[in-house]
Amino acid sequence: MSDSDPNSTFMLPTGGAGWRPDHPIELYDTTLRDGLGMEGLSLSLEDKLLLVQRLDALGMHYIEGGYPGSNPKDAEFFQRARSLNMKHARLVAFGSTRRPGGDAATDPAIQAVLDAETPVITLVGKSSAEQTRTVLQTTEEENIAMIRDSVATLCARGREVVFDAEHFFDGFATDRAYALATLRAAAAAGATAVVLCDTNGGSLPGRIVEGVRAAREVVDCRVGIHVHNDVEMAVANTVLAVLAGATQVQACVNGWGERTGNANMFSVIANLKLKLGLDVVSDEQLKQITQTSHFASELANLQPNAQQPYVGTAAFAHKAGLHAAAVGRAPGSYTHVDPASIGNQERVLVSELSGRGSIIGKLREQGVEIELSDTEARQVLEQVKAHEAAGFQYESAEASFEMLVRRQLPGYVSPFDVEDFLIVQRRRHTRRKNVSDAENELMSQAMVKLRVNDQVSQVAADGNGPVSALNAAVHGALRGAFPGIEKVHLIDYKVRIIDSASGADAAVRVLIESSDGLHLWRTVGASTDVIEASWIALQDAYDYWIMRWGRTSPRR
Repeated sequence: MSDSDPNSTFMLPTGGAGWRPDHPIELYDTTLRDGLGMEGLSLSLEDKLLLVQRLDALGMHYIEGGYPGSNPKDAEFFQRARSLNMKHARLVAFGSTRRPGGDAATDPAIQAVLDAETPVITLVGKSSAEQTRTVLQTTEEENIAMIRDSVATLCARGREVVFDAEHFFDGFATDRAYALATLRAAAAAGATAVVLCDTNGGSLPGRIVEGVRAAREVVDCRVGIHVHNDVEMAVANTVLAVLAGATQVQACVNGWGERTGNANMFSVIANLKLKLGLDVVSDEQLKQITQTSHFASELANLQPNAQQPYVGTAAFAHKAGLHAAAVGRAPGSYTHVDPASIGNQERVLVSELSGRGSIIGKLREQGVEIELSDTEARQVLEQVKAHEAAGFQYESAEASFEMLVRRQLPGYVSPFDVEDFLIVQRRRHTRRKNVSDAENELMSQAMVKLRVNDQVSQVAADGNGPVSALNAAVHGALRGAFPGIEKVHLIDYKVRIIDSASGADAAVRVLIESSDGLHLWRTVGASTDVIEASWIALQDAYDYWIMRWGRTSPRR
């Protein structure tokens, strides 16, 4: 059986009540080493320590902290990590086998992992004969000796040793006997697990299954799997490896990693527990994976992937009218697992694809107690469709959606009206003290005429741009009527081009995230004028806060 044979088949257990692996599955997280190879990703020392504690709480059996010989930050990490109170996981230091022709007892790489003082050490070594000759530039026999000597030296010092068989599947495809010989050398020297690495991430399921089965036939220790995602098979190949007999799975938070990433630890956990019935984590720990995923993204200053399976905000979101209507009648009709089991939730999106059931379902989801008649729901739906045709999008702007609904209801009275505003921008030629060259400074000023009930006020304010100035002027005008509004501030402002083919005439969509220190809400505006789009989103943001928290008896 091989990937090159399209007719090759393989029979595997399907999981469930009738199947159990011959050893409990171990979760090995390699985010802090392999995951940090992702382009644009960096974690501070404090970030890494925080993430270790969250992964320990999630139930990881092993957490790889990095390569202590690679840089001072990793070396300091292992010093600081000794004081962590780990409840589930064992900390792992990562290193490589000794140099060709060297002595493992005095090799700097071996000494570096020993100095980390972790209970477990993972050593990487070549399992490809071609890589041994071209990259290590040594003989196949010497590489076997490097693996054997390095593992034996660390085991003699009382460490548990895991052997990462680098390029195993590529080596297995070209020289099967040699790839398996490297595993036998590590196991004979005392390794507790040999981990088969799809280093280039190009293997398809047939090769993975064949490699795992072959490895289990030649070693008595545990067999693990470490898969990269270059052909988008990492999670699938990891699950298949478990079904084929692997009992240690290495993966990364959110699928982080070099190139296209590694297997996604959260998807692996959910699949093993919910699809195969393996209790790799407890039910309570499973409920933490969504929060842990978002926590890790926040630490890394990365936007969470909304469409990430299981943990993404869109993983259980329904947009099409028929789906949303069915969910309103029978929650779970279009979900493959209970979202609550992994700390996520089912959501109904409001868009041009929505039906009347989506409108009502979205209000319930947001906890809005408004009863809409069929006529009112139809009117709201028509408004949503008209607005989205103009560039609005309410899927992530719940506050704007609620305000749209309320404005359609009889008797709604806006808490304020902006009768007029003027924005002036000018470039001022200035000289700064101790600076010889003149600088051109762009100045913005907004003048707003605003009515609250029968009171009209005019306020001017400066800002570092037109939207900043407009926001400051409206904020100042509302302060007298709604004293608590001084706490409201913008925490995020995004502008998206809707139809880039229109060039300078393109419409834009503005998404604003606001907070008063206790609550957070999002609003949206769209227009061919970025200032008007911004103003629409700003007005919704202030209307929403006033309606919710700015007065004791908000009007419908």
